[in-house]
Amino acid sequence: MDLPKHLIADNVDLNGVIFVAHTQYPRFYLNVINDEIHWMEDFHKEDKEELESQTKTLIEEALEFYDKQMDNFE
Repeated sequence: MDLPKHLIADNVDLNGVIFVAHTQYPRFYLNVINDEIHWMEDFHKEDKEELESQTKTLIEEALEFYDKQMDNFE
């Protein structure tokens, strides 16, 4: 079974914080409250430039996923 590209995650210890988990490379958790990103990968120096150019798009996609999921709850 393939994992979905995005998942919504929360934790009782972090009250009120919701994350979007990006399960494909580059894997990360995005805090949807403040857009803080936590990378789940170790990057080589030469990968950082490409990653920096993709980060904005990755965040936008994750937030679009979150908004779509929240719309389904209303």
